[in-house]
Amino acid sequence: MLAQTAPSHRLHLADLPGPSPIPLLGNMLQIKRGQFHVSLEKWAQQYGSQYQIKMSGQTWLVLSDPNIYSKLLRDRPDSFSRLRNTVRGIEEIVERGVFTAEGEEWRKQRKLVMRALTPDVIQRFFPQLQAMTSRLMLRWEKQTQQGLRVDVLRDLKAFTLDVTLALAFGQDINTLEHADNSLQHDIEFIFMRMAKRMTNPIKYWRYLRLPVDHATDAAASRIAKAIDGFIAASRKILDEQVERRLKPSNLMEALIVARDEPGSEFDDSHVSGNAMTMVFAGEDTTSNSLAWLIDALAQAPDCVAEIRRELDTLDGRVLADYAQLQQVPQLDAAIQESLRLRPAAPFMGIETTRELVSNEVLLPANTPIVLLLRQAGMQENIFPQAQRFLPSRWLQGEGQEHELSRKLFTFGGGPRLCPGRFLALVEIKMLAAMLIKNFDLQKLPGTAEEVFAFTMTPSCLPVNLALRDASKN
Repeated sequence: MLAQTAPSHRLHLADLPGPSPIPLLGNMLQIKRGQFHVSLEKWAQQYGSQYQIKMSGQTWLVLSDPNIYSKLLRDRPDSFSRLRNTVRGIEEIVERGVFTAEGEEWRKQRKLVMRALTPDVIQRFFPQLQAMTSRLMLRWEKQTQQGLRVDVLRDLKAFTLDVTLALAFGQDINTLEHADNSLQHDIEFIFMRMAKRMTNPIKYWRYLRLPVDHATDAAASRIAKAIDGFIAASRKILDEQVERRLKPSNLMEALIVARDEPGSEFDDSHVSGNAMTMVFAGEDTTSNSLAWLIDALAQAPDCVAEIRRELDTLDGRVLADYAQLQQVPQLDAAIQESLRLRPAAPFMGIETTRELVSNEVLLPANTPIVLLLRQAGMQENIFPQAQRFLPSRWLQGEGQEHELSRKLFTFGGGPRLCPGRFLALVEIKMLAAMLIKNFDLQKLPGTAEEVFAFTMTPSCLPVNLALRDASKN
């Protein structure tokens, strides 16, 4: 519960329990690099559902009770914003989009993006998504026929980048088969640099520019120039094919249509900023979600068999039409269960925009808060045997999936719920259906460890593919 003022009996942030800090450095050295979320989740078991840590010279609040942080998420963007350092770090590299905008500007940009990511736009994009999924299938088929080990993790990243670029910019650059594409390298380099900056407690580049920082600036400049070209090309298509303004076939076209409306208050910077936001928000999160799903399925052959039985009732080696996306409940259940256990964003950072009271604790303005979102899916009273991969829990009766999904925060929550969640689920479903229907999953030695670098990434994917007997599909 939030309050404007704080009676004297309220707790102060410093009154909360937490790990003992080191002078000057706080708790930073107690957190293993790449394991930030794991450290915080372990401390939650020790110190309870709300505790404090000290980082970057500030006292942070950490919350693991979804009943508490769901209230905070509903009060964005008025009482809570993204962490200022996170926003600044992103906007030092790419233009502002809906992800980093706040307040009234966020409300305006949210309307723009939601108009560009409607189910109708995704449905018109479906044939291209289908073609890209078939392209990946043929690549894997050729490699397995030649007895080669498939680099599944690499191909997932290339596939999701291709899909995201095609929807965001209307461009198929085919990084899956052409790994030497300069735009791909720039985007991957920028994403890597952004992840390193977000997890680096010392923001040195704001005071001292190293060669890698100059290279970052140069890559960002090349990407911006490429986007300007994509905007010009899309506008030319819209001018030549006026009917596409009524039914845009990708995000770029939809953004331009909204930007060009009289009194829209948008300009090309909003188009390019949100198109680029789409790439950074969609590529890594979706590829990692797919990787975690494949890792889980490789260890659950009975689940794979159930999914295959329903897929084999559908025509085609790849889902043939948009309607088939609604005809795979077994696959839906496996995806939901994987997202529950291994969300790409296991936590979220926000901060207060004013002094307020939350759950009896006085929080000054600009207090940083970490919300341990994965913990919502670890509640034993809602998800029995919560540590196990049990897709059947999502198939217990009509409406069960919807009721359980309301308990999770896989795509955030409140007014700032991820606008790209529908696209992500469609993309995950398309690839997973193709994979299970056409290939056998072979579990290899090794364990995929959780590594956090802006999103939760598997350290490896110990899975190989073998072509399924053609007579069975």
